[in-house]
Amino acid sequence: MSLSTFTVVHVVLSLVGIASGVLVLLRPSASPKAWGLTTLFLVTTLAASVTGLLYLLSFPRFGMGHGIAIASLAVFVPTLLALWRHKLAGPWRAIYVTGAATLLYLNAFIAVMQAFGKIGFLRALPATTLGSPLFLAHLLVLAISVWLAIHAFTGLQPGGAPRRVRRPRPLRVADRWN
Repeated sequence: MSLSTFTVVHVVLSLVGIASGVLVLLRPSASPKAWGLTTLFLVTTLAASVTGLLYLLSFPRFGMGHGIAIASLAVFVPTLLALWRHKLAGPWRAIYVTGAATLLYLNAFIAVMQAFGKIGFLRALPATTLGSPLFLAHLLVLAISVWLAIHAFTGLQPGGAPRRVRRPRPLRVADRWN
C-alpha cells in the first residue's frame, strides 16, 4: 500500500471515529441497539491510533501524534473494561464516559493539529487578542468534549438506560371547565 493510500485510510478512520464518537456521547445508551455505533466509534478510534503509530515505520521520528496515539491506547483499556466486562455497572459508568470523551478529545486534538498544519488558509489566520487560532480551536474542542462527557454522564441512569423525560399530560377541553 502506498503512503498516500495509507494516509487516506488513516484520515477516514479518524473522521469516522470523531463523528461516531460525538453521536455516541450525544445519545448514551447501554442497550444492544446502541452497541453497533459504540463499536464503530471504538474500533475506528483504535484503528486510527494504531495506524498513526505505524507512521513510525516510514518516518522513524517520534512526534506528538505518536505520543497521543500511545495515550489513546492506554485510555482504551479501562474504557473497554467498563463497557464490555463490567457492562457500565456502578462506577464503571463514569469510567466509560470519561474514557470515551477522552478518546474523542484526543482524536479531535490531532485532527485540529493536522488541519492547521496542512490547510493553508488555517495556517495563515492571524493571531487575535485572545490568542492564536490554533489555541482557540483546541479550547473549543476541549469545551465540546467536556460538554459531551457531562451530557453523556447525566443521560445514563445507574442501570445504563437513558433517562426519559416525562412530558406533561395534554390539556383537554373538559379540564379547563372543571
